[in-house]
Amino acid sequence: MALKADDFAREHVAAFNSAVASRDFADFLTRFEDDAVMRFENVPGAGVIELAGRPAITAGYDEQPPDDEISIEGDVRIEGESIVIPFAWRRDGAPGTMRLDLSGDQISRMVVTFE
Repeated sequence: MALKADDFAREHVAAFNSAVASRDFADFLTRFEDDAVMRFENVPGAGVIELAGRPAITAGYDEQPPDDEISIEGDVRIEGESIVIPFAWRRDGAPGTMRLDLSGDQISRMVVTFE
């Protein structure tokens, strides 16, 4: 599973970075189930943001699209049922952690923690 997790993580980060570069998140968001939950923790100036369901997630990306790409920093690992991806923003190097829960090949839950 570790190789699959690593491959999935790299594909996910590449899809995110491509969406940031093109400013079009439509293809990126197809990686998520229709009822997926996306949660952001320790967001500077906002605390916790949680979006439930593809319509809410799409609206969130439409209203506040990310404007910086990320790089995987360190080893991708499995914790319980989650793929854990340590990352850093490319512009300022600020670290974070992304946890992905999968249902088949789609993401059912993503938790991004800003450190």
